[in-house]
Amino acid sequence: MSDQDLEQRGINVIRGLAMDAPQRANAGHPGTAMALAPLAHVLWTRIMRYDPTEPDWPDRDRFVLSNGHACILQYAMLHLTGYDLSLDDIRNFRQLHSRTPGHPEVHHLPGIEVTTGPLGQGVGNGVGLGIAERILRARYGPELVDHHTFVICGDGDLMEGVSHEAASLAGHLGLGRLVYIYDDNHITIDGPTEMALSDDAVRRFESYGWHTDDIGDVANDTDALEAAVRRAMAVEDQPSLIVLRSHIGYPAPHLTDTSKAHGSPLGEDEVRATKEILGLPPDEQFFVPDDVLEMYRQAVPRGQALRKQWEERVAAWSGDREEWDALWSNQGRPGWQDLLPTWEKAGEQVATRHSINKVLNAVAPRIPGLVAGAADLTGNTGTKLDGAALQSREHPEGRAVAYGVREHAMGAAMNGMSLHGGVLPVGGTFFVFSDYMRPSVRLAALSEAKVIYFWSHDSVGLGEDGPTHQPVEQLAAMRAMPGLRLIRPADANESAQAFRVAVERNGPTALVLSRQNVPVLEDTATLAPEGVERGAYVLVQGDDDPDVVLIGTGSEVWVCVEAAKLLAGDGITARVVSMPSWDLFDEQDDDYQDRVLGPGSPILSVEAASSFGWARWADDSVAIDHFGESGPGESVLGDLGFLPEHVAERARALLDELDGLEYDDDEEDA
Repeated sequence: MSDQDLEQRGINVIRGLAMDAPQRANAGHPGTAMALAPLAHVLWTRIMRYDPTEPDWPDRDRFVLSNGHACILQYAMLHLTGYDLSLDDIRNFRQLHSRTPGHPEVHHLPGIEVTTGPLGQGVGNGVGLGIAERILRARYGPELVDHHTFVICGDGDLMEGVSHEAASLAGHLGLGRLVYIYDDNHITIDGPTEMALSDDAVRRFESYGWHTDDIGDVANDTDALEAAVRRAMAVEDQPSLIVLRSHIGYPAPHLTDTSKAHGSPLGEDEVRATKEILGLPPDEQFFVPDDVLEMYRQAVPRGQALRKQWEERVAAWSGDREEWDALWSNQGRPGWQDLLPTWEKAGEQVATRHSINKVLNAVAPRIPGLVAGAADLTGNTGTKLDGAALQSREHPEGRAVAYGVREHAMGAAMNGMSLHGGVLPVGGTFFVFSDYMRPSVRLAALSEAKVIYFWSHDSVGLGEDGPTHQPVEQLAAMRAMPGLRLIRPADANESAQAFRVAVERNGPTALVLSRQNVPVLEDTATLAPEGVERGAYVLVQGDDDPDVVLIGTGSEVWVCVEAAKLLAGDGITARVVSMPSWDLFDEQDDDYQDRVLGPGSPILSVEAASSFGWARWADDSVAIDHFGESGPGESVLGDLGFLPEHVAERARALLDELDGLEYDDDEEDA
């Protein structure tokens, strides 16, 4: 058998797996994987640099399957080329607790770089991967960092709005080493794309500043595919889009170019007929002959050799080893925490968005992977890195990123940057606009991507911009998201410790920050280091058995402190608890939680947001269960009851109500 015949046999085996796995699972998307089998063959055998035995090798090429529904294609290639993915794993495609879920999930098995599935996300992730590679290559040179990012995307990816944002950003930045292959198969689940799409992708991406190459109907021509990819790889100052016309489900005799081939198994008869066309055993499932496996497993020694050459270059490098290790561990240099500023003067007025910026700039020199930016709100959100070059063609090493008004792309790109490794991204916007980036935040949580969000203008205290800009439900919504660590610091000292937690821990962390000034509170300089780490702590003790416990978060904690003083004048003892993070407090044992919240004392929560969820911790809430008002922030907060006098009044009312209930219970008992 000639090399060309063996290659074609391998491609046909990929197509066989693409049919068999969904057919066995009775679920899945075989058509795209079948059509793109030649492209996958070219990428994994002729183009990409990777080592299946060390899948996290830092200088590997990155591959993203943005149209993640076609994941059987990626799983097939991982198995064939020698990753830790068995044929039995592929047989278990889409089954409960299998290693081959219905869309690719990072950390779930080796060789998956990012979690994809929601269309368009991989397009944005690829931009982040490209930014990370460029920053590191500019700083450490091509001897240590020199790889490409390859992204396959489809019609659905390019319809989703995030792809517009991400492509515009990538073109503006002139990100070379990004090679996107657009699978232009003209089919969606509902039918032909012409039902809903008439974009000219080439002109669209050219307008963004991309290099484009419309190679036409050559999905089965491996040499043409390789040539196009290599042309794109040669472009250093622009991202590249290759437009490939393919035929979904090819060569199924009755289902090629149909929507059924997109989202459903082909059916046993069609699978059998297609295998006969391909020269595969029609009655054998998951057929992988030894000669095909041997051909693909040549990737192992080839990748090992590339990796070992890189390791030799790293060993010979005379640069800063401590910095290099800090980069790839996603931490700061040893002792970076010693640079965290402390605010000793109680009563000093400083917005937490401003204090967090002081924190960021104090520690940035000791956290070499830190890269910060915002969605056109750098100064407003505390993400400005003093003296840092802006990421650009002219400054590829730049640690500051101007994302523009592109929250969704910023979130997706941050995920890519984090999962690339070597970069710790910080990104900011107004808290209300976290809604625009929510799909990317959700994937950060699902992917355990280490990203840090600065969400400022956290409540109605932002004032005159009114209810369109005043987040009231966002805290409850983000707290409901598994895996997202949400911290709303009460003052400057809590801000510093919140950032420490974000850097020291894995996974995404959101810091929810005030626009308005808030006072530095008594004792937070000493209490916040442990208190923030544990999610909640006693700020004002009251006594061991207080009459009432006031829980505040963020900019409302000082209101609780002052309300406690007013209650003391009435002979009512109030404990004040600062609870910057439900998530962190929930991690604590029952004993600690009981010690903080008190021995059965009535609890009143105070937070300038929806009361949703507070019933878990509190008996009553001073909250906002409606949209806000336009006016000066102090006036709006006062009008809505976030004043010490009102909180004290609500505490008295809660005590009176509970006393009344106790009296009624006594009457019943009598």
